[in-house]
Amino acid sequence: QVQLVESGGGLVQAGGSLRLSCALSGRSSSSYAMGWFRQAPGKEREFVAAISAGGRSTDYADSVKGRFTISRDNAKNTMYLEMSRLKPEDTADYYCAARFGVVRSTTNYNIWGQGTQVTVSS
Repeated sequence: QVQLVESGGGLVQAGGSLRLSCALSGRSSSSYAMGWFRQAPGKEREFVAAISAGGRSTDYADSVKGRFTISRDNAKNTMYLEMSRLKPEDTADYYCAARFGVVRSTTNYNIWGQGTQVTVSS
């Protein structure tokens, strides 16, 4: 059974940086496209970034383009989200997700982590 565990969240000042990690266990991550989503208090969960199984193709929400970078290391079965120039509106619970297949996607994920909280103070 594939499981995802996020780490790296925390409290940071506006303008600062954080790196989130998502460890996949149970199967080789090289068979799974993966993505990051976030959910702010009182709001629906939204897409943040996606990466293909091999890591060559990525996609970002407009709100994070140029500030966030998604990457993965399949040798370590881990995906990352490097977040820079953070804004208070980036405050949310961040979730990693996976779906069997090679093509990146903004939707249709069926495996989810438990989330990690990111708080950006102004």
